[in-house]
Amino acid sequence: MLYSLISLGLTLTAVTGVLAKTSYDGAQAVRVAVGDDVVPLMKIIDKLSLASWKGVGPNGVPRANGNVDLVVPAKKVAEFTALVDGMEFEVMHEDLGASISAEEEESVSFKSSAAAAVDVTYFNAYHAYADHLTFLRDLQAQYPTRSEIVTAGNSNGGRPITGIHFYGTAAGKPAVVLHGNVHAREWITGMTTEYLAWYLLTNYASSSEVKSFVDKYDFYIFPIVNPDGFVYTQTNDRLWRKNRQTTPNSSCIGRDVNRNWPFQWAVTGGASTDPCNETFKGRAAGDATENVGLRNYISTLAAKQKVQLFIDIHSYSQLFMTPYGYSCSALATNNAALQSLARGTASAIQAVYGTVYEYGPICSTIYQATGSSVDWVNDIAKAKYTFTIELRDTGRYGFILPPAQILPTALETYQGFRYLLLNMVL
Repeated sequence: MLYSLISLGLTLTAVTGVLAKTSYDGAQAVRVAVGDDVVPLMKIIDKLSLASWKGVGPNGVPRANGNVDLVVPAKKVAEFTALVDGMEFEVMHEDLGASISAEEEESVSFKSSAAAAVDVTYFNAYHAYADHLTFLRDLQAQYPTRSEIVTAGNSNGGRPITGIHFYGTAAGKPAVVLHGNVHAREWITGMTTEYLAWYLLTNYASSSEVKSFVDKYDFYIFPIVNPDGFVYTQTNDRLWRKNRQTTPNSSCIGRDVNRNWPFQWAVTGGASTDPCNETFKGRAAGDATENVGLRNYISTLAAKQKVQLFIDIHSYSQLFMTPYGYSCSALATNNAALQSLARGTASAIQAVYGTVYEYGPICSTIYQATGSSVDWVNDIAKAKYTFTIELRDTGRYGFILPPAQILPTALETYQGFRYLLLNMVL
């Protein structure tokens, strides 16, 4: 199916900035090395009210002995440069607005020559939300006897949280569940999640190995579980993270859907209680509209057929992580098996292009994160294996990963996914 003018128009609008409310023209994305003393950088972040991509906790404290990735608005670049004099830092995006425009323009160029929504050329470009829905529907229509379109409730804005369920010879087997684009700006996650579905379905008839995977498990793949936020990244703010839900008595919008799951939600330190913060946990556990639908859907699967594997797909950092996020000392009861699988997955990914992934529990590997999907799915839904992956890269491009890296990211991720499917024990 050819891409519609409406869908293409959405992308072109993002390129031209006609509807954009947030401009990153002249802004910089920078990485600052942090030593033992985090106070000097914390003071700079507070003074300039800088947004962070990674390395800063919900309390505004940078992580010691690591790197902090920050967005510096154009009007604050000179002051920031003066303030960090003497600190080790590098500029990742000299002009963030130009990088965003290049990302969009390259996608439009790729799309203009794409022939079909279910062809591999789909993965040469990022797409408007309508195109993602078309992709799923066209993919399901191509394999109607072993797949179906499913929804896990609606977003806060009323958009169905749409996925594809496929199952081989018969439905009702242990479930493999994947979530993409939980955080709106992480565009590579939806594309990679769709590639995994596309590869398994299109190779079912020709590969005995793929057939064995799909005949063994039911796959439930949801490429964009935060559709309101995702659409907002294309029309208003490319770097938006949260959903688009309002909070009483606050002008700030959005909850972090991955800090809202009702397990260890109240633990301090792993999320923010400030509605203006990007890791805002919500007013109550599980009160994000999207969380309600996702939680109910997984609960139903767990009761009917059990969840064998759950992966929450994020970017960026190149990490493959296990429970828990809420605590750096607690470990899952099957931690030894999880670490073994994580190690093998990281090795399988690296074998493709040499891309190095670190692995380990969320809290000790990246940072404390309370109310996370992986912790809830592990302990409440009782999935046998639960993981969070942070896809490419480690910061050169960050959230603005060029379209040319979509397919390589998807290819190497499939090999890690394949390792899990080959080595998990039912």
